[in-house]
Amino acid sequence: MAKPSENKLYPIQHYVKIILVISFTALILDFIISFASITIVKQQSARDLRDTAYLYINRINSDFSYINHFMGWTLANDENVKMMDTHDTNETEFIKANDALYRRFVELQTSYDKSYNFFIFFKNKNVMLNIAPMKATYKEYQQLQHQINVFIKDKVIYEKFYSRWSTIQLAGTFYIVNIVPYHDSYMVCLIAADDLIRPLRQINLGENGYASLRAEDGSLVTSPISNKGKLLNIEREQESSSIMNTLQTRTTVNGEFDNASFYVKLVIQFGAFEKIMIVQLLIVLLAVIVACSLSFIMLYFKNKVLQPIKSFSYNLAFWTEDGEPLDSTGSKIVELEKANSQFAQLVNQIKTYKIDIYERELEKQRIQLDYMKLQIKPHFFLNCLTTIHSMAQMDMTEEIQQMALSTSVYFRYIFQNGQDFVRLEDEIEHVRVYLEIQRNRYRSSFLYRIEQEESTRDVPIPPLVLQTFIENAIKYAVSRDHEVLITLTVERRMMEEQRMTVIRITDTGPGFPPEVLEKLQQGEPLDQTLGTQIGIMNTVQRLKYLYGELAQIRFGNPPDGGASVTLYLPELPAISNETGV
Repeated sequence: MAKPSENKLYPIQHYVKIILVISFTALILDFIISFASITIVKQQSARDLRDTAYLYINRINSDFSYINHFMGWTLANDENVKMMDTHDTNETEFIKANDALYRRFVELQTSYDKSYNFFIFFKNKNVMLNIAPMKATYKEYQQLQHQINVFIKDKVIYEKFYSRWSTIQLAGTFYIVNIVPYHDSYMVCLIAADDLIRPLRQINLGENGYASLRAEDGSLVTSPISNKGKLLNIEREQESSSIMNTLQTRTTVNGEFDNASFYVKLVIQFGAFEKIMIVQLLIVLLAVIVACSLSFIMLYFKNKVLQPIKSFSYNLAFWTEDGEPLDSTGSKIVELEKANSQFAQLVNQIKTYKIDIYERELEKQRIQLDYMKLQIKPHFFLNCLTTIHSMAQMDMTEEIQQMALSTSVYFRYIFQNGQDFVRLEDEIEHVRVYLEIQRNRYRSSFLYRIEQEESTRDVPIPPLVLQTFIENAIKYAVSRDHEVLITLTVERRMMEEQRMTVIRITDTGPGFPPEVLEKLQQGEPLDQTLGTQIGIMNTVQRLKYLYGELAQIRFGNPPDGGASVTLYLPELPAISNETGV
């Protein structure tokens, strides 16, 4: 049978370690992802730029091929060229043929690029004419004518320039040139190297990126100008290792032309992916900052939060073993400091409550003990037996029967009563039995009167409370010298929006002694060292224990003489249910 799964508990430090492990794992993954992203984006950008360069190179190759074919066909088949070759430059036929040829190459120049310059050179006449609008300067034109004469004399035209585009420097400016020979006639196409490379410079290669044409030996044919027009110093360029080249933002792309003695070189410095790389680097930097901050926070959390919580937990465990709580380490966190302070206050309050409850329990036991003492009253029992014996000697049969029955009822009520509350009607009946017993002893020494409202019959009241004050009146007010009247009245009143049962016991005796009355009115304890005045103090404490501050007892000596005790007892519905009333 499989064991039921248990939810294992872990300390907070365990979860803190998990957070740190996850954070550093995420940081490492972020480094890896960022490094891979930079590498991939760099390669993709370089591939895109390489494809763009190849597209441009293919277009230039196509243009070169067509222009080369067009010039060769024109030399071999165009009647205008033949006319110009057979006539002198001053003749009308030469001029007309030159104009017609000029118009044809203007159309060619318009179809491709106006940067292309076209010339025709006649060896026999030693004349070179431009057959399209010319962008080269006159000085460059003269140097080009001189170079063609040199090439013809050295016989390098077929080897170096026939159907091959090469570089040439005229007046300090590099040009791309193609010379097509046919017998003694030569057609020349010339374009500035910077003009040829200009479309590639419009690509975003970064702040320090550039596009350039280079000769076969690697020397610069065009000036290294960035796409922002800044002239760059590239004399100290060095090739980086594969790792450094991967980490750096610099990428180089080379593209070869067909039938050409030069090639194009693109140097990408950030270029199209510079923003992406910056974002990736910022993400990595942010991850580092977050990881470092999290580590610092966790360290601070451990010292300022976990340690005080552990101390607080230790205090709880230590206090449950009846020990004294230790002072927690200061955490500089308001909530923890408040919790620690409140916990210390709570411990002190609990100790105070325990002591108070303990003392109240002792007081309750003492009150119950005093209550049991009042219940026993062997002296009163002996007095009752002595009275019955005296009646028997005088052959008072009827009085003996009444005295014995009252005594029996009296003690049965005392010994059978174990409740905290009884019906007020039963308590008054018990007082009446007690007064009848005392009348049999004292005869005509006192009278009593009981007045009770009908609505107070079922009011709950602590047992033997009234009897305590009635006994006190019999003991201190009744004498053989004059007749005393003892009065008991019960009524209900509304006092401060609270319905109260008011019980008043008065006598016409000498009243309370002044010193006793003052202590009773001030709520001070009476002297019980001689075993007297136990009943009054016991009753006062019982009422306070059962009612709290809701019940009141007022003692006094009325102006017309005697003593009075007034009880104000509140209605307690929950208590009445317990009495069964």
